[in-house]
Amino acid sequence: MAVTSAQQDGPEQARSGQEHFTTTTEQGRFCVASCSCGWRGPARRARSQARTDAQTHRAGG
Repeated sequence: MAVTSAQQDGPEQARSGQEHFTTTTEQGRFCVASCSCGWRGPARRARSQARTDAQTHRAGG
């Protein structure tokens, strides 16, 4: 029986004052950034890149 676990970084509010809350979730070997607005970043092997995706989204880029 395989057991998998998901780790999450907590929600972070957008600096520009918008209601964007981003999280990163581990799914197997990959990490995915997502936002309360419905946006979802690509699956990344590097957690740092998923966090960068979330920061770029919050900045409006």
